[in-house]
Amino acid sequence: QDAFVAFHVDKVLVSKYLKSLQIGELAPDQPSIEPTKNKMLVQDFRELRATAEKMGLLEPNQLFFFLHLAHILLLDAAAWLILFYFGTSLMPFTVSLVVLTISQVQASWFQHDLGHLSVFRKTKWNHLLPKFVMCHLIGASAKWWTLLHSQHHAKPNCFRKDPDIDMHPFLFTLGKKFSVELGIKKKKYMPYNHQHKYFFITLPPLLFPTYFHCHTFYIAYTKGYWADLAWMLTFYIRFFYTYGSLLEVKSLLAYYFIFRMLESSWFVWVSQMNHIPMDIYYDNNLDWVSTQLQATCNVEQSLFNDWFTGHLNFQIEHHLFPTMPRHNYWKVAPLVKSLCAKHGIEYQCKPLLTAFADIVHSLKNSGELWLDAYLHK
Repeated sequence: QDAFVAFHVDKVLVSKYLKSLQIGELAPDQPSIEPTKNKMLVQDFRELRATAEKMGLLEPNQLFFFLHLAHILLLDAAAWLILFYFGTSLMPFTVSLVVLTISQVQASWFQHDLGHLSVFRKTKWNHLLPKFVMCHLIGASAKWWTLLHSQHHAKPNCFRKDPDIDMHPFLFTLGKKFSVELGIKKKKYMPYNHQHKYFFITLPPLLFPTYFHCHTFYIAYTKGYWADLAWMLTFYIRFFYTYGSLLEVKSLLAYYFIFRMLESSWFVWVSQMNHIPMDIYYDNNLDWVSTQLQATCNVEQSLFNDWFTGHLNFQIEHHLFPTMPRHNYWKVAPLVKSLCAKHGIEYQCKPLLTAFADIVHSLKNSGELWLDAYLHK
C-alpha cells in the first residue's frame, strides 16, 4: 500500500489497471502486515504523509520549475554562442564545455522531477515533457530512465532488484556482507582491494560516454520506444549540425566526449553519495519506510547544495515521497526527523564533501573486507 501511494499521483486511474491482477482478499482474521514489517512505524508514517498532504507539500510550484527550465535553455544556448562569438581557442572552448555541462546536468535533474510526476498536476504533461527534456536536450530515452529508476526506488540497495548496484560484483564489490561472502567464495573479478583507486577513472567519467550511451539505445530499440528514439535523434542532429559548423571533426568529437565525461562525473558523485555508503544486501522484505531509510542518507542543505544536487541532498525525503516536488523537501524534513527519532532510526545528514569522501571510504572498506575473507577464510 505505501509503495503504491508513494509512486502514483492519479491513484484512481492506476487502480483500474490493477483490477485484473487481484487474486482475492484477506480474511478478517488474517494479519494485514507481515512480521518483517514495523507496524507502528508504518502507522506513524501514514499519519505523517496525511499531514504532508494537508500542508500542500505534494503540490508543485510551477514557477519554480519554469525558471529551472529557463536557466537550462539559456545555458544550452550560451554554450554555443560562446564559441560563435569568441572563437574556438582554448579559453572559449573550455568555458563553453563547462556551460554545456551545467546545462546537461541541470536538465538531468529536471528530467528526474518529471519522471517522478512532480512538476505538473496532470500526469499527461509529466509524461510528454520528458520527450523534449530527456530525449531532445540530453539525447537519452525517457522511458529507459523511468524503467530503471522506478526499480531503484522500489528496492534501493537491494541486490538483483536495484539496477543502480548492478556493478557488483563485476566491477566493484559493494556492502560489507557481500564483500565478505565474495571473498569466502574466492571470487575475484577485479582487484577489489584497489577499487577505491580505480573508481576515480572508471565509473564517474565513463558511465555516460560508454555504458549509458549504449544501454539507452539498446533498451529503446528492443522495447520499441520509437517516439523516444526519434526525439533522441533530434539531439544528435542538432548538436552535430550546430557545433559542427564551428568546430573541426577532431575538435567536435573531443568536445562531445569531454562534456559527456564531465556530465557523467558530476552525476555519479551526486547520485552515489546517498547510497553506496549505506547498507547493501538482498531484499529482506521490510516495510516501505525501513527499506528507504536503511538505503539513504542526506547532505546538508544550502542554496548551492540544493542547486548542485538537484535537491538530492534531501535523498531521505525524496525516497519516502517520490512524487513530492523537490522545493518542498526542506518543509517535510523536520517531520521525517521526528519520525526517525521516535522509532530510534538514525537520520544521517552530512556535509557535501564528507558525503563524497564516504563513497571512497566505503569502497576501500569493502575492498579490505573482501581481501581479508579471500586470503584468510
